[in-house]
Amino acid sequence: MKQDTLRYRLLEAQLELARRGDRAVVLLLTGHAVTHKGQLVNRLNHWLDNRHTEVHALAPSGEEQARPYWWRYWRRVPERGRVGIFIHGWHGDALFARAERRLSAGAFEDRLARIREFEAELAAAGVALVKLWMDIGRHAQRERLQALQADPALAWQVGPVEWQRHVQHAAIQALGRRLRDATEVPYASWQRLALRAPDEQLPRVGEALLDALEAPAASPRPVVASSLAALPEAPALRHTDPEVARRLDKSRYRERLAAAQARLAINAREAARRRLPVVIVFEGQDAAGKGGSIHRLTAALDARQYRVHRIAAPSDEETLRPWAWRFWRRLPADGRIAIFDRSWYGRVLVERVEALARPDEWQRAFAEIRQFEQQQLEHGGVVIKLFLAISKEEQLRRFEARAATPHKRHKLTDEDWRNRERWDDYRLAIDEMFAATHRHGAEWTLVGCDDKRRARLAVIDTVNAHLEARLQSSR
Repeated sequence: MKQDTLRYRLLEAQLELARRGDRAVVLLLTGHAVTHKGQLVNRLNHWLDNRHTEVHALAPSGEEQARPYWWRYWRRVPERGRVGIFIHGWHGDALFARAERRLSAGAFEDRLARIREFEAELAAAGVALVKLWMDIGRHAQRERLQALQADPALAWQVGPVEWQRHVQHAAIQALGRRLRDATEVPYASWQRLALRAPDEQLPRVGEALLDALEAPAASPRPVVASSLAALPEAPALRHTDPEVARRLDKSRYRERLAAAQARLAINAREAARRRLPVVIVFEGQDAAGKGGSIHRLTAALDARQYRVHRIAAPSDEETLRPWAWRFWRRLPADGRIAIFDRSWYGRVLVERVEALARPDEWQRAFAEIRQFEQQQLEHGGVVIKLFLAISKEEQLRRFEARAATPHKRHKLTDEDWRNRERWDDYRLAIDEMFAATHRHGAEWTLVGCDDKRRARLAVIDTVNAHLEARLQSSR
């Protein structure tokens, strides 16, 4: 294809992608040093409409190192209708970390498994992946390094890192082969480009991108399942009776609450000192008391240490990206606490029951959720998951009380009444959620909430128990 024709078609296809907004495209270039990656991206970027293109060449910042590894890439996933270009990206991270022995052989294989999961999740969300490996022989690489170093105008491109990559050429070649083999799948295949002058390579890169832009949107693909061991006994609503025979006395409640909050304040300060990131998830039936429990919990915390995320319907910005994007970007930095009032579990609860997600989407979400939580644990985080349950009779009593109380009427909506009509459907979805996502380190705690006082104490006691177990294990 003539270069002018290619350039025109590429721009036309990019603008059509932006107009349709039905998917995103990610172009990733990695491989050996001094193979024109930067020049190629610069020239390609002049062919494209910059309003719909994002280029990323990352060195991890302190902010990124203080969060799970994949946070840095999830927050940069382009929205539908846009092209994201990554120089090295997650493949280069794994490749060079192993070459420099910052990753062990086992950790390298684990990272490759995570790459497969990440790319499968992107593909399932409609992100087209184009992966290019830039090749060069060892002798040609040395000659190019020497030529660049001898040219005063280009010598800045060569430093200790480039020469180190040359010394590691054989290792990078072997590791690159293993990386490509492990991450080669039909929806994210590799193309190898031998060293050529940028003017000769640019059409190859442009054609690879054009193929992705002009290809029809792919049907959703299954996510690669993680091999995470299930716990033998997950909670189940069918085994729990939230009703209580006797309500807790107010004076006794206040005494126990003060003691539990004091204990929590100590644990939270120690977690911050040790820079442990903490995620606390609140799910539950309508009117079970999530807001009241969160209020008592945060009363013991330093306001600078935590943030409460109230999750509702996704915003316009959030609907343009994979559904997990809005949760990844809200993960806390090391030493901070993120409290989720509703969470990613909406995908397998309300979105499932109300048919807001297709069956393949919510069924796939179980594996995606397990991966999401496992990556938080691998970073050293604490994941605490609480489900607040209430009896149908108590829920009706609280609904009627809200309707009769002027300053509480805003808490009761038509959606609450509609959800109540599907009580059994929700119970089934909840129990399946427990069975699929109750895992070591991310266990569910089921809290009976017909007595609000006992429930609030149980919530704080559970958080304390998880924090103390984590603090004890990290000594």
